Amino acid sequence: MRKFFIVLLIAIASYGMLGTSGNKTEAAQKVVCIDPGHQGKQNSQKEPIAPGSKTMKMKTTSGTQGVATRKPEYVLNLEVALKLRDALQKKGYKVYMTRTTHNVNISNIQRANYCDNKKANLTIRIHADGSTNRKAEGIQVLYPSAKVTQKINATSKQAAVYVLTETIKTTKAKKSAGDGLTPRTDLTGFNWSKTPTVLVELGFMSNPTEDRKMATSAYQAKLVQGMANGISKYLK
Repeated sequence: MRKFFIVLLIAIASYGMLGTSGNKTEAAQKVVCIDPGHQGKQNSQKEPIAPGSKTMKMKTTSGTQGVATRKPEYVLNLEVALKLRDALQKKGYKVYMTRTTHNVNISNIQRANYCDNKKANLTIRIHADGSTNRKAEGIQVLYPSAKVTQKINATSKQAAVYVLTETIKTTKAKKSAGDGLTPRTDLTGFNWSKTPTVLVELGFMSNPTEDRKMATSAYQAKLVQGMANGISKYLK
């Protein structure tokens, strides 16, 4: 009888290890591309907002700035993006980033093309919000909804729901823009994407309280945990 229980325990342990290995193998087959929004110096040259479009927008800007911390948005975006990369890699995902420094010159079309070329199962774009209303606060997740992105609209929205739900859960932040989900047809980075993509607005740098909070390692860890959990739920 004792031998039976020993064999049973070994079998259970082996099954558990196989299950864990299987999960990691499954995750390793999934690719996440992270695009930390903006860069150190904006590029005021223009590019078409979508394939075949005559509407032109700047290739990239440097973003907004914290009203309390004076931290540039492009700095905050990269801080959080690097931590998200590490968290996803620990989960076993293959992760690519459009930039890992501020001294780059990458247009929004190039960012979309980069992630497409990596055959990303999901591209997550990291940004922060700004408003003339200093009381505006909260997180929102944007997703594509244009005709040119019809093939990825539904899956992108599904990813947006998971990411928003899990990030609100870990941060206890409010949802901005109503329910926190915002369809967009005017974003170059969306319109040139061929793979599912979402854009997370981490909070409002124009709100002094939220600006200070987003600058802390503790809150960034909560943001990262939520986004990583949401991405995992979507990819499963």
